[in-house]
Amino acid sequence: MTAAISHFDIDAIRAQFPILQQQIEGNPLVYLDNAATTQKPKAVIQAITDYYTQCNANVHRGAHHLADEATRRFEQARDTVAAFIGARDRSEVIWTSGTTEAINIVANGIGQRLQPGDEVLVTEMEHHANLVTWQQACKRSGASLKVAPIHDNGALNTTAFTRLLTDKTKLVALPHVSNALGTVNPIKTLTAEAHAIGALVFIDGAQGIAHGGVDVSDIGCDFYAFSGHKLFGPTGVGVLWGKKAVLQDWPVWQTGGEMIAQVTYQSSTWGELPNRLEAGTPNIAGVIGLAAAIDWFNRLDLTAVQTHERRLLDYATEQAHGFDGLQIVGTAADKIGVFSFLLEGSHPADVGFLLDKQGIAIRTGSHCAQPLMQRLGVPGTARASFSVYNTLQEVDALFIALKKARQMLA
Repeated sequence: MTAAISHFDIDAIRAQFPILQQQIEGNPLVYLDNAATTQKPKAVIQAITDYYTQCNANVHRGAHHLADEATRRFEQARDTVAAFIGARDRSEVIWTSGTTEAINIVANGIGQRLQPGDEVLVTEMEHHANLVTWQQACKRSGASLKVAPIHDNGALNTTAFTRLLTDKTKLVALPHVSNALGTVNPIKTLTAEAHAIGALVFIDGAQGIAHGGVDVSDIGCDFYAFSGHKLFGPTGVGVLWGKKAVLQDWPVWQTGGEMIAQVTYQSSTWGELPNRLEAGTPNIAGVIGLAAAIDWFNRLDLTAVQTHERRLLDYATEQAHGFDGLQIVGTAADKIGVFSFLLEGSHPADVGFLLDKQGIAIRTGSHCAQPLMQRLGVPGTARASFSVYNTLQEVDALFIALKKARQMLA
């Protein structure tokens, strides 16, 4: 077994996650489904509880103490997110229900500007949210959807990507990290190439955000979106970040309370950022919980976290190479956090079922990436995905369970 990383107390980290202390089918829980959602530390759970027990009120305009305190925590959370992702202006942080809504906000706006002959460029590795949304925007506007291919190992074919960029390209949308393969895309370089031909760039950061080190100002993209629940925060809350120069006149997504400036029976005008894109009562508890998750993550040694996660993936890959009948799906040189595989002669769903009986939580299927699975010629995969609280011993447990599953499925 590889020695523990210095200055990285995995036991202390795991102790902060109550859900990890339980057993499943009489076995210790080994949670390896982090690409779908991460677990929540006590600090996040407490922050949500504190909101509901100490200052539960609607934010903004309330003329009482509870509303003032709720608003303070809510807007402080916006500052926390802005600092975490390197935003230059807090008004560029827009609260959403998650990455999917953020994509739809941008697609709604770009869809009103697209015309026949225009093009939107995506990649073969997209999650459905970052494919279907642009696909439908193109269908409504008469624009064309172009798809940049990947290599067989799951890495983006950057030569083909560059070749597909033309003066017709109005928007490029691509993932920071592939949810199904773990491939890390060179988003800073690709953004610069897209900007050189005048296209806007949207980055789906759902899988990239939890690994730290995201700086939207350095990346240079126009939009970056992520979900709180993949960053140790609650479900139902997320962030759309966009450059102020782009967002300040972006078509509104929803109308209603909070996002207006003036209303008469005949017409309405919209407020300034961020309000104009945040109609209605927000997920206040979720926003506060997300800020608590970022505060918790910021207290960790980022270099140690990234080294630990790299070691988990390398260790799983090393074990897989000595495991008869196991095929790794996605072997790009630059990847993180995701270990997708097939077990010879077995359906991924059966593998997942037998692992669950041994306390191992993974995900199986197409991972909301059916076109990618078709491109790779597989029905789906079994996917183990790692996070900061996973251990090398849990990787061992995964492969012990896989050996039992292989015997049972033989």
